[in-house]
Amino acid sequence: MKNALTERDLRKPPDFTIFFTVLILAGFGLVMVLSASYITSLELRGDAFFFLRRQAFWVVLGLLGMYATSIFGYWKWRRVALVLLVLNFLLLLAVYVPGLGMEINEARRWIAVGGFTIQPAEFSKLALIIFTAAFLNKKNYDMENFWNSSFVPLAFVAISFLLILKQPDLGTALALVAMIGVIIFAAGIPLKQMAYLLLAGLPVFLYYTFSKEYRMSRIFSFIDPWSDPLGSGYHIIQSLYALGPGGLFGVGLGRSRQKLYYLPEPQNDFIFAIIGEELGFLGAVTIMLLFFILFWRGFKISLMAPDAFGSLLAAGLTAMVAVQALINIGVVTGSIPVTGINLPFISAGGSSLFFTMCAMGILMNISRYSH
Repeated sequence: MKNALTERDLRKPPDFTIFFTVLILAGFGLVMVLSASYITSLELRGDAFFFLRRQAFWVVLGLLGMYATSIFGYWKWRRVALVLLVLNFLLLLAVYVPGLGMEINEARRWIAVGGFTIQPAEFSKLALIIFTAAFLNKKNYDMENFWNSSFVPLAFVAISFLLILKQPDLGTALALVAMIGVIIFAAGIPLKQMAYLLLAGLPVFLYYTFSKEYRMSRIFSFIDPWSDPLGSGYHIIQSLYALGPGGLFGVGLGRSRQKLYYLPEPQNDFIFAIIGEELGFLGAVTIMLLFFILFWRGFKISLMAPDAFGSLLAAGLTAMVAVQALINIGVVTGSIPVTGINLPFISAGGSSLFFTMCAMGILMNISRYSH
C-alpha cells in the first residue's frame, strides 16, 4: 500500500468541494467579523478594522497551512504521531510557565510566542486525532480487546482532558472527547464497550459539571434563563433576542442591534446570533448547509479512503469541524447549555482557525487517494 500511495500517477485532484466550501466560510467569516465588531472596536480600540485585520491575517496563514497539508502525504503523519502527542502535552503544560503562559479573564489558555498568542488546546485536537487514528490503525484487528486497543488513546485523551479542564475550558475538553469518540466508533469498538465507556464517563462529567458554581448556574440558566437574566442567563437571552428579530431575511448586513454592547464580544462565540439577526433564517440556514456539505464530503472520504489510517483520520478530522459547529449553533440557539466553543472558520480567532484549516488540508490530501 505504501508504494502504491507514493506513486504519482495514482494521485487524483483533491476534493475541491472542501476547498471552496472552506474558502466561502472563511470569506463569510471576514465579513461577519467586521460587521459584528467594527463599532465596538472603533470605540474601545480606536480602530474599526482591528479584528478584521487580525482575522484576515489568520485566514491567509490558514490557507497556507491548508495548502501545505494538502500536498503532504497523509500517511506520513503516522510516523510523527508520537512526536505530536508529546508536543501536545508540552504545550498544554506551557500555559503555566511564568512569562510564557497568559491569563485572560481568570483563564490560562494561551501562550505568547513572538508577539502571537497560541491556544494549545486547539493543537491538542489535531494532535490527538492523528495519534488515535495511527494507534488504532495498528490495533484495528483486535478492537474486541479494549486494553490493547481503545484504552491507550483514551488514557492520553483523559490526561489532555484534565489539563484543558484545569485552564479551565470544559467545552473544549468535552469536544475533544467527542472527536476521539467518533474515531474509536469508526474503528469498530463493540457497542457494549462504548456503552460501558459512556456509563463510566457519566459520573466524571457530572462531578466536573456540578463541582463549580458557575457551571451549575449555566445548567440552571439553560433550563430557565429568565431565572437570572442579568447573570448566568444573560448570554442565552441576548442571543435569542438577536435571532428573533432576524425573521426570514434579517434586519440587514451591519444593522444588528445586539452587537451594540448587548451581546458580549459578538465576533467570537456568538457570531451565529449576529448572522441570524442580520441575515435572517435564510442566512443562518445557508451557513448550516455549507457545514453539512463539509460533513458529507468528509465522511464520504472516510468511507472511500485507501487504508484504515486514512479512513480513521478522515473521520476524526471531519468530526473536528462537525462537533464544534454543532455545539456552537446549539449554544447560540439555546439548545444546549452555554460553553465556550467558537464557530469554525467564522468566529474571530487565530490558532483555532489555523489548525482547523490545516485539518481540512489533510482531509483534501486523503481525498486524492480515495477509491
